[in-house]
Amino acid sequence: MMETKAKILTATNSEQATSGGQAAATPLAGKGPEVGSRAGSKKSVVVAYSGGLDTSYTVMKLAQDGWNVYAACANTGGFSPRQLKANEENAYKLGAVKYVTLDVTQEYYEKSLKYMIFGNVLRNNCYPISVSSERIFQAIAIARYANEIGADAIAHGSTGAGNDQIRFDMTFLVMAPGVEIITLTRDRALSRQEEVDYLNAHGFEADFKKLKYSYNVGIWGTSICGGELLDPTQGLPEEAYLKHVTRQDESELRITFEKGEIVAVNGERFTDKVAAIQKIEEIGAAYAIGRDCNVGDTIIGIKGRVGFEAAAPMLIIEAHRLLEKSTLSKWQQYWKDQVANWYGMFLHESQYLEPVMPDMEAMMASSQRHVNGTAILKLRPYGFQTVGVDSPDDLTKSKLGEYGEMQHGWTAEEAKGFIKVTSTPLRVYYGIHKEEER
Repeated sequence: MMETKAKILTATNSEQATSGGQAAATPLAGKGPEVGSRAGSKKSVVVAYSGGLDTSYTVMKLAQDGWNVYAACANTGGFSPRQLKANEENAYKLGAVKYVTLDVTQEYYEKSLKYMIFGNVLRNNCYPISVSSERIFQAIAIARYANEIGADAIAHGSTGAGNDQIRFDMTFLVMAPGVEIITLTRDRALSRQEEVDYLNAHGFEADFKKLKYSYNVGIWGTSICGGELLDPTQGLPEEAYLKHVTRQDESELRITFEKGEIVAVNGERFTDKVAAIQKIEEIGAAYAIGRDCNVGDTIIGIKGRVGFEAAAPMLIIEAHRLLEKSTLSKWQQYWKDQVANWYGMFLHESQYLEPVMPDMEAMMASSQRHVNGTAILKLRPYGFQTVGVDSPDDLTKSKLGEYGEMQHGWTAEEAKGFIKVTSTPLRVYYGIHKEEER
């Protein structure tokens, strides 16, 4: 099993009860009740709790059905402190005996994002697979927590029509074998209205209106579904996006890498790589950079269309790619691109636990040993362009020659000999097949 690195904030229902019957907001440290201790033979279930409608219904329904419910929110960087505070309060209102936040943001970077940057991973050369990679690490965190407390079951709110059901179920089956998996929304084909009605009937009211768009916000971008995307002839209007242009000027962005990892943004040094990503997101989001739509194949076999806004991923990947063009050999670039394409597909297809993944990560990490220097980008509203690089490992600075200018490492006669030898296979072929024309 994987080493536990999640930071856990916990609080029990009994510890958080107030005179008004509402949960206090500040997480308190403490073990809480032992599994099954509240009602003797009660079984315990860990609910992968996001605070949305499906998982809110799941917490309340299982609590009403007699389970000891442990609501666990696995945060990979997409939840704000305010959202986590609201999740905690609502979990207790819904009947959970304990709420925990499992902070796996740093682990997500070290075990996934770092390699996605090394590989310049974009699904269909377009989408930075934001949600798919995050879900795997959320599922791993939930499975570890369930094992730690000895839970009888794990529940999540996925429907039967998407990819997340596969990412959660596969991870739970591997990392928490023998633990029951409960998916009320999927198994009972529940409508949103049925879930809302149930919550309201049992005294829990929240704003679960059916929005025109649904969003998944994370450190590696925000995905947008619904609305105009259901019509393949339309794109998303301005109001569909969460971040809008607040700067009209042009500016320069300098991202400095050491061995492929970000170490500075516009000269400001960062030891925390997550903080560096967040800084780049702040800069790029002011220009509404990174908007697009992706059409791709889902794991279950149907086509899906998703919009997204991902300023930091697009800026980082293009800056890193630009630096690699000057610091990697031709075949390093070629083979790393092949491996990275498979790595991204495996992440999307819920194959993070496949044993070949560490092998691919090792190859990509090795390729980064000379990826050092600063990539320079010019930003403007809704877009950017690459400018250049400043690197001590820049292979264009060779003393052997300057492209299109002057050679220093060979003579004119040697160049003509090289060309003649290189042409040999073609001269052989067309010397025999003179009838063929191109």
